[in-house]
Amino acid sequence: MPTLSSQRPRVALIGCGGTMSSLGTSSLDLMDYPEFGSKLSPEQILERVPEAAQIAEVEAVPFRSVGSTALTPADWFELRARIRALAREQPTLAGVVIVHGTATLEETAFFLNLTLDVSLTVVLVGAQRPISAVGSDATMNLVGALRVAADPASRGRGVLVVLNDEIHAARDVVKTSTLRLQTFRSADFGALGVVDPDGLHYYRRAERLHAPDGAFRDLPDDTVLPRVDILYSYVGADETFVDAALAKGARGLVSAGLAPGIPAKAEHAALLAAVRRGVPVVQCSRAASGRVAARRHLRDNGFIPGEDFSPQKARILLALGLAAHADGPGLLHHFQSH
Repeated sequence: MPTLSSQRPRVALIGCGGTMSSLGTSSLDLMDYPEFGSKLSPEQILERVPEAAQIAEVEAVPFRSVGSTALTPADWFELRARIRALAREQPTLAGVVIVHGTATLEETAFFLNLTLDVSLTVVLVGAQRPISAVGSDATMNLVGALRVAADPASRGRGVLVVLNDEIHAARDVVKTSTLRLQTFRSADFGALGVVDPDGLHYYRRAERLHAPDGAFRDLPDDTVLPRVDILYSYVGADETFVDAALAKGARGLVSAGLAPGIPAKAEHAALLAAVRRGVPVVQCSRAASGRVAARRHLRDNGFIPGEDFSPQKARILLALGLAAHADGPGLLHHFQSH
């Protein structure tokens, strides 16, 4: 770990809220704090983690102080604008760390990975236990994220997610457990690297398009994403939720189909009718890993194969593609290139 000196890299710490910033009602409150606890500002988090000053010169940047279930796509674009402004106004910044709730952390990270056009390192970090709890993972997760953001080796790897001493690509990582500390996993391809006591160790790079070179980096910050809904398949599913989504104005649909990516029979008929009406449908799987490949059935019927994206990430990619006015072949290209 670097020693305190005038040569410390500069890192911005943006606060969005979440468990890392939470104070429970007691040191044993590991469950009820979202509803009954309180939130700390970025400055207050740094006061509780004095070790941060040994790693970087950290600038606290307040943004939101909420659980991540309260965030919306409008917040994503505002967060993106804040990061772009920091990069523009402070060219000596080494990186940005975003403190975020874990419930939707992977979605915010993926959105930024698709839309940011800045070269500085952007890291999202959260915690499974509030900073006030006995055995909290908040302190070490924050220390790890600051180390990653401050290290030049992290540049050019896209938006990163750091928890539990692991460095993950925003494209691949998903939350896999409600309570366990090792909840964030990149099931198919693994972590990019690790944060060990002797430094960062990277072992692979993300090959698909990512920040700052994603296809949606030129979207304006006032973009309003079109409605895209996710439909979860199950035995006996029918047209009910397809019809309801379309009635609410959905411009695209993501099917979280039965593995390996097949809707229930009656549901499939409704999805096929939606495609014939010009509504793009991305076929994903409700399984935790594995690709939905371009099977003949999908190609012949105009469905977009969801590759290895989780349904929630496929929804973001489809919505951005629609916002960028991509047609069917263009949307397919986005799923194959990102």
